[in-house]
Amino acid sequence: MRTVRGLTDHVVVIGAGLAGLSTALHLAGRGRRVTVVEREPWPGGRAGRIDIGGYRIDTGPTVLTMPDLIDDVFAAVGETRSDRLELLPVDPAYHAVFADGSSLDVHTDPDRMTAAIEAFADRKQAAGYRRLRDWLERLYRIEFDGFIAANFDSPLSLLTPQLARLVALGGFRNWDAMVKRHITDSRLRRVFTFQSLYAGVAPQDALAVYAVIAYMDTISGVFFPRGGIRALPDALADAGSDAGVQFRYCSSVTELERRGERVTAVRTDQGERIACDAVVLTTELPRTYELLGRTPRRLGRLRAAPSAVVVHAGCDSLAMPDKPTAHHSILFGEAWEQTFTDIIRDGRLMRDPSLLVTRPTAGDPSLAPAGRDLLYLLAPAPNLAGSSVDWSGVGDAYARTILNTVADRLMPGLRDSAEVLDVVTPKDWARQGMAAGSPFALAHTFGQTGPFRPANTVRGIGNAVLAGSSTVPGVGVPTTLISGRLAADRITGLIDRPVAHIDMKAPLP
Repeated sequence: MRTVRGLTDHVVVIGAGLAGLSTALHLAGRGRRVTVVEREPWPGGRAGRIDIGGYRIDTGPTVLTMPDLIDDVFAAVGETRSDRLELLPVDPAYHAVFADGSSLDVHTDPDRMTAAIEAFADRKQAAGYRRLRDWLERLYRIEFDGFIAANFDSPLSLLTPQLARLVALGGFRNWDAMVKRHITDSRLRRVFTFQSLYAGVAPQDALAVYAVIAYMDTISGVFFPRGGIRALPDALADAGSDAGVQFRYCSSVTELERRGERVTAVRTDQGERIACDAVVLTTELPRTYELLGRTPRRLGRLRAAPSAVVVHAGCDSLAMPDKPTAHHSILFGEAWEQTFTDIIRDGRLMRDPSLLVTRPTAGDPSLAPAGRDLLYLLAPAPNLAGSSVDWSGVGDAYARTILNTVADRLMPGLRDSAEVLDVVTPKDWARQGMAAGSPFALAHTFGQTGPFRPANTVRGIGNAVLAGSSTVPGVGVPTTLISGRLAADRITGLIDRPVAHIDMKAPLP
C-alpha cells in the first residue's frame, strides 16, 4: 500500500464532516498532531443542521446503520461510544407502503421478518427471504475487508482470493436479478433493492456487490442518536478535542502552499497560515481539485449520482398509541421501475413519486415543539448535469406535491396541520458546492467503483490524501467513516485493528 513518505507529525484535515472527523480521531490515536479546518461553525459536513421555530432539523442523512463502525472511530482515541452517544434502535427499520394499499414492517430480526413476510405474501416468499438473508450475510463478510475497507493502489489490487469468492457468489451480476433468485414478489424485491438509489444506479443496472447496503439496512439494523443525527458529529468532535485535536471553525481554506511535491501549509480566509507535514482533503471533489491545482486524467467523465428534493415540515403530533407512525417509511409508487428512467435517463421529475418519510421525533420528541412532530420528506430527483428542470420555478410547487402524496398514502391529516419549514432542491445542494447538485456524490457505476473510483492519493503531490463520499469506498455514513480510516492508513501505514463487526465463525462459500 502506497503511503505518505517523510514526516507526518502534524496533519491538517480540511473539513469536519464525518470523513474528516474519522480521519482526525484515527490520526490522533496514532500519535499525530491534528488540526481540523471547517467552514461551518459546527462539525458534520453533509450531516448539516438548521433550527427553525423550535424545530431542530438535521439536513443530511437520516438513516444510520453499522454502529460498530462508529465504535471503531471512538476506540481510535480510547473512547467508547456509550460514554459519548446514545444510539436508539429503530424498530421496525422501515415501514414499507405499496401502491396497492398493502404495507410491510421491515424487521432486522430474522424470525420476526420471516413471520411478517409469510403474513404479507406466503410461506414460499418467507423461505426465499431466509435464503436471501444468508446470501447478503455471505456477501458482506467476503466484501468488507477485501473491498469496502481496503485501500487500492491500482486495479491489480483487486486480484485477491476474495475476488474469486465474490465472483462465485454473484457479486458482479445484476443486483435486482440476484434478489429475484430468492424473492419473486415484486413488492418484496423493492424492499431489498431500493437502496440502489443511494448508490446512484437503478437496481436493474447496479452491481450485486452494492446489495451490501441492503444488508446494512435490513440485517445489521437501523439506529437513531438521541438528539438527532447531529449528535454523532458533535460526539466525535468532542472526543477528538479531548484527544488533542484542534478545531478551526468558521474558517475556509483558500490556498495550499507547496514546495515541490509536498504541501507545506494551509491558508484560511481568517488570515491564518497553518504549517503541516501532510493534508487530508474531505472537500467536495471540484473544490478538492481546485485547491490541489490538478485534475486526474480519466478515460471518461465522472458521473454524479441522482439528487433529491428534501422537504422539512412540522405537523401536529402523530404519536397515536393505536396506530403509531414509524420512524422511517418508504412510499413506493406503482411505476417503480419508471422512477429510475424518469430521474436517471430522462432527467425529469418522477411522474409517480416514491418517497422516504422520516419522523425523527419518533426517536426524540424534543426535536420539535411540544405537541408537534418533525418530518423529513425525501424525493429522488435528477441532478443538474442531466436535467433542465427550473428549480427556482417549480421547487415550492413540487414540495407541495410531495406533502400531498404523503398525506394521500400515509398521513391523512397532514394537509390540515403541516407547515413547510424548509425546502432543499438540487440547486440548493449545488450552492453548497456539491457537484451537479447531488448530495450523493458520484454514482457507483462499475467505472466508479473500488480502484476505478477517484483515488484517495494524488499523483504528483506526495503528502495529500483524500477522504469522503467521492473517493473510496463511497457514499453513506458507514463508508465515509471508513474513508477516514483509509486516509489515516495512507499517512501512518496499516495498524493492527480488531474486526469485531464481522462474524468470522460463519462459513464462507
